[in-house]
Amino acid sequence: MSNRKPKKPVAKAGTVSQRQLRASEMIRHALVEVMRENEIRDDALVGVSVTVTEVRLSPDLKHATCFVEPLGAGVDTAPVAGQIDAIVKALNVHAKFLRGALGRHIDMRFTPDLRFRHDESFAAAERLNRLLDDPRVRADVYVSPFKDDDLGDSDGPAGPQLSRSAAGPREES
Repeated sequence: MSNRKPKKPVAKAGTVSQRQLRASEMIRHALVEVMRENEIRDDALVGVSVTVTEVRLSPDLKHATCFVEPLGAGVDTAPVAGQIDAIVKALNVHAKFLRGALGRHIDMRFTPDLRFRHDESFAAAERLNRLLDDPRVRADVYVSPFKDDDLGDSDGPAGPQLSRSAAGPREES
């Protein structure tokens, strides 16, 4: 018998550990509390509500990237429209103050350095919705609720069209 310990599985690049996920969610909740309790005196942040959508931690838990979305940023008539870069810049200027306040709210060996970035996922979701609403795309994914016999033409321009349920069960190879 060997006295060697079994090796730990090596994490692949880009994977996030359970510890990172747990710590980042704890930091996100605490950062929301810090931003709610403390007033940051900056002209770009006056009267602005900021949503912290996600926090990503480095593997050593010493650096945190905080994704934020100003409330109403996607609406053209909102007062923060066009001010997103100034808001994120102001948060990055006050990151050390927020880090100090965050350290009093969390129980970690090190309070991570904070870096704020605008969350682009809302804009990407909106682009995807606009793409799916395009009439050309709708024509490709739309299944008529009428049977072909109801229209009098059993074969349309592309031949008979059957939905999966009408085609019957799939046979596995």
